[in-house]
Amino acid sequence: MTRPIPLQRGPNSPGLDNPGRRALLVGSAGAMASVSLLGFTPLARAQSAMTLPDYAAWKDQSALIVHSANTMETRRDAIGSGVLTPSDRLFVRNNLPPPPADVTDQPDTWAVRIDGVKNPKTLTVAELKSLGVVTVASVLQCSGNGRAFFPHGASGTQWSVGAAGCVMWTGVPLKTVVEALGGPVAGATYITSTGGETLPDGLDPKTVVVERSVPTRALEHALLAWGLNDEPLPRAHGGPLRLVVPGYYGVNNVKYVKRVAFTEQQTDAKIQASGYRIRDVGMKGAPDQPSMWEMNVKSWITAPLSESRPGRTMIYGVAFGGSRAVAGVEVSTDGGEHWQPARFLGPDLGPFAWRPFVFATDLSAGEHRLVSRATDVDGNPQPEGRKDNERGYGHNGWRDHGVTLTVA
Repeated sequence: MTRPIPLQRGPNSPGLDNPGRRALLVGSAGAMASVSLLGFTPLARAQSAMTLPDYAAWKDQSALIVHSANTMETRRDAIGSGVLTPSDRLFVRNNLPPPPADVTDQPDTWAVRIDGVKNPKTLTVAELKSLGVVTVASVLQCSGNGRAFFPHGASGTQWSVGAAGCVMWTGVPLKTVVEALGGPVAGATYITSTGGETLPDGLDPKTVVVERSVPTRALEHALLAWGLNDEPLPRAHGGPLRLVVPGYYGVNNVKYVKRVAFTEQQTDAKIQASGYRIRDVGMKGAPDQPSMWEMNVKSWITAPLSESRPGRTMIYGVAFGGSRAVAGVEVSTDGGEHWQPARFLGPDLGPFAWRPFVFATDLSAGEHRLVSRATDVDGNPQPEGRKDNERGYGHNGWRDHGVTLTVA
């Protein structure tokens, strides 16, 4: 049985870091106040009254902010200090409603077509399992994570920090599958994957299909995954089979994948040709703009978030390097004026996983602005500010992601 979701209010609610932010979001929410042809519900109604949809009813609703039937965010205070995100707390972002409930009843029978190789073939999940298996830890993050902090009111779900999680994927390396089929054809420069959602009637399929192209360099780490956190991949997260591209934003990790092709050009599907492109505020998307592929270095505070007592305080957070490993993270308790190194917690699960961290300090009574700043293994630091862009993508600036702590 699902429970009504509690409203989040307070200084660390998503995008509500100050009174001015509240006013901003009231205005920008109008951009999402119409019911979409694809089954989305208005933001205001979703956050105040909506319960979990059937396909995600198994999740821990107390740990989630339900933005719509297809968008659910992990609360900042539910991220915790663990290395892995429990599946029932992991955020959900669907560009289309998921396939029917029986899609995962017999997962081994799901088939994916591999094209653009010397010996094209359709393989079932059972056949994929006979080729090899690996388990990889990686951060799954929506391109718009942090959108709520953009001052221009970028349209789309107003994610704060919870459109991200670190999970274990189990599947077969895509490279292994491709090698078994003779390798990519000459001239292939992209891996183009197509999702298996049911497309709405009466619309041009190219305007709604989830079909993404990534550079062939992604082949080195990509996998066809049938498991999530040591369990069968659930429908809410792309089961029975999902393309996983560690280090890349979530949209490239195509759910319900039914075709993987090695192509000379990027797909002309709208989600690729004009969607998920970095462009200036007010500009339309176009194929010549940067695509949301590799993730960047990022971190944020997860606790404490609003109140604490004077004295010894343990400050927790998570940090990751995006498409490369994270090397270290610093914490500031005065809004970035002074920095000190934090300590990583738990095991290192590889270059694509996040690292929980902790910083111990003594805090006096008053207000303290807590921020964190990560650096990847190549020396790239998390920037202070954001790169303003039309859709609010790729925000990793440390200043906006901070929290104000009242010590009393």
